[in-house]
Amino acid sequence: MHALEKILAKHAGKDKVKAGEIVTCKVDLAEVNDLYLQVVESFNEMGGKKVWDPEKVVFVFDHYAPAPTIKSASNHKAMREFIWKHGIKHLFDINTGVCHQVMPEAGLVYPGMLLVATDSHTTTHGAFGAFGTGVGATDLACILISGELWFRVPEVIKIEINGKLKPGVLPKDVILHILGKLGTEAAVYKAIEFTGDTVKNMNISGRMVLCNMSVEMGAKTSYIQPDEITLNYLKSRGVDIEKLEVPETDPNYEYSEIYNFDVSDLSPQVAIPHSVDNVVPVEAVKGTRVDQVFIGSCTGGRLEDIEWAYNILKGKKINERTRLVIIPASRDVFLEAIRLGYVEALIDAGATFSAPGCGPCLGAHQGVIAPGEVCVTTSNRNFPGRMGSTEGEIYLASPATAAACALVGKIVNPEEYIEEV
Repeated sequence: MHALEKILAKHAGKDKVKAGEIVTCKVDLAEVNDLYLQVVESFNEMGGKKVWDPEKVVFVFDHYAPAPTIKSASNHKAMREFIWKHGIKHLFDINTGVCHQVMPEAGLVYPGMLLVATDSHTTTHGAFGAFGTGVGATDLACILISGELWFRVPEVIKIEINGKLKPGVLPKDVILHILGKLGTEAAVYKAIEFTGDTVKNMNISGRMVLCNMSVEMGAKTSYIQPDEITLNYLKSRGVDIEKLEVPETDPNYEYSEIYNFDVSDLSPQVAIPHSVDNVVPVEAVKGTRVDQVFIGSCTGGRLEDIEWAYNILKGKKINERTRLVIIPASRDVFLEAIRLGYVEALIDAGATFSAPGCGPCLGAHQGVIAPGEVCVTTSNRNFPGRMGSTEGEIYLASPATAAACALVGKIVNPEEYIEEV
């Protein structure tokens, strides 16, 4: 069996499962974000009297943080009342950050667990060796009542990535390149395992980027085999690694598909409007005017991403006709960026910082774009209207590319601007 199959088998109380099989599993952690008041409403409509285990439920207010409308404020109010009524332990309120960042920071994510959340990018947690997947409001309400949910065991695709990345080429460039080659339907209701020397040499932040965007290929979940880098991160977040049972894939396991990528000569990549798999080398769109740059989201708002912006922009000024919005993925990230001097230097360069959260990634607030505007963003989707007007144009890029674009006011190759890094 694959490690992911072993996770499902364990949580289903079975010795073995196979791809295509339907199993009912006990869930280790259920997370609800503030887009989904419907979870609470469905819970009540189903006759729910109490949450199955208040210790294993998480609410995160990240998509509308702080609340930009009366409606979102009312949703937050109703959710808080539900949380307090049921004694739910984990509430990450508007001052905390993005769900996929704050849960690992809080030590709630670990290898071998089954994590279900009302967010498609829950695949991110495969970076920790967890089975993380997104579901809708009704399914999550069922979990709140019973602690269980049915799953179809997915086939597993192996993506092996090898080669040393050139300076200025980041994990975001790698996953964009893969998306461009495989497309958005390559892994529909399948799982993706990332492996290879490139992956082994990535830090946790980089691995999270790969797993995060696996859902853009349709993946139900993702996986990177935990190693010393994983365990060191978990230990730093208070996880007792001595008690972990880390599953491993059997040597004779047969993957449904295997893809190999050599990224030694990869250049910075950009997904151009209006699809995440519409990927070209940055040189192909060099010179395109840029109205706004956004560095943030569950894909690109970690400390390493802000550090790239700092290294490229410190002591300089962004283009006078370009806005730079930076939103840290969490309060911890924000505080560390302040401590290291990144925030002051980037504000001096012309950046605007907002409270940790999703921000304009979903087109709700804190930097939406107008008709006809071009935005270069470190986030994960670029379909029309994703970040504001349906007449705006969104280019997905790495934080290095994004920062260089803010400096020049046009799409540029960041390799030309990293001599100080």
